[in-house]
Amino acid sequence: MALVGGAAHAAEDEGKIARVDVANLTITLDNGNTYKLSGEFDVEALVVGTEVVLAYDTIEGEKTVTDLVTYE
Repeated sequence: MALVGGAAHAAEDEGKIARVDVANLTITLDNGNTYKLSGEFDVEALVVGTEVVLAYDTIEGEKTVTDLVTYE
């Protein structure tokens, strides 16, 4: 039996932050992947050029960050 719907699929990505969109709560990495941030993240503290490793779930086609670690 297959489950259908908005099932989440956990995954990871890493790279440098290339763009931070505070208005839309998204970040884009230098590999071109864009991720949605929840309101619990301090988006304004994220700086372009910072190395990150993030975990995300794909929910209804949107990659949503569940955890993010920065490296300086």
